[in-house]
Amino acid sequence: MNKSVILTNDAPAPIGPYNQAIKAGDMIFTAGQIAINPKSGQVEETTIEGQTKQAILNLKAILEKGGSDLGKVVKTTVFLKNMSDFVAMNGVYGEFFVENPPARSAVEVARLPKDVLVEIECIAIAG
Repeated sequence: MNKSVILTNDAPAPIGPYNQAIKAGDMIFTAGQIAINPKSGQVEETTIEGQTKQAILNLKAILEKGGSDLGKVVKTTVFLKNMSDFVAMNGVYGEFFVENPPARSAVEVARLPKDVLVEIECIAIAG
């Protein structure tokens, strides 16, 4: 199976020993994305809505670099610092995944990198 790295300056650079995404065959597997603005390198959004939007925009940039898009996402995993933020996160998420949304898991976790409120990863079809 053919495996290649996907990296773009339009999403935050990895902050550890991992890549933004890996393309394996006709699938793209992204690393979890948090609300880091790729231009400033900082978490600028403080609300769950703002952080969800930035995380999805980061995923969108990575997928586009890999020749895919949000419409080809088949699975997402959403990590929430507080499950009480689910409804607000879901409202923003639904703005990006309108028609035939992907399968999804959402879990509450004890802590996320840079103490953000949400992290999202996805699997998408390439091409």
